[in-house]
Amino acid sequence: MIGEAADADVDAIVALWRACGLVRDWNDPTGDIARARGGAGSAILIGRDKGVVVGSVMVGHDGHRGWFYYLSVHPDAQRRGHGRALVEAAERWLAARGIDKAMLMIRPDNAAVRAFYEKLGYFDQPRTVLARWLDGREPTP
Repeated sequence: MIGEAADADVDAIVALWRACGLVRDWNDPTGDIARARGGAGSAILIGRDKGVVVGSVMVGHDGHRGWFYYLSVHPDAQRRGHGRALVEAAERWLAARGIDKAMLMIRPDNAAVRAFYEKLGYFDQPRTVLARWLDGREPTP
């Protein structure tokens, strides 16, 4: 079952992201969840198995393109269709808001995740991603 995250799910989502190795020192996962849940253009969708959070995806849009972040399935629940179901739910969430294109970023060395998305019909669009921390900190990987 997939639905939008509630306040009671935040700790389970952070634990899931940590179990999947998605949390970085420079990101506050609780803050990321709060921002995504607080905006009309974004949400956190979660998948449950027997009432337990086993997967999540942060989905959002800028009015033109949709984006996925933090797609995660607990290592003990992988290869059972949860990831595909979460991507499909995120695509439906975007389509319901009139968004025609879903985008995502993965690290170049993450071959397993790249293969997962390619299997779902996603394709590489060579782009250069530039970034700048607005608080003046040094660039992060």
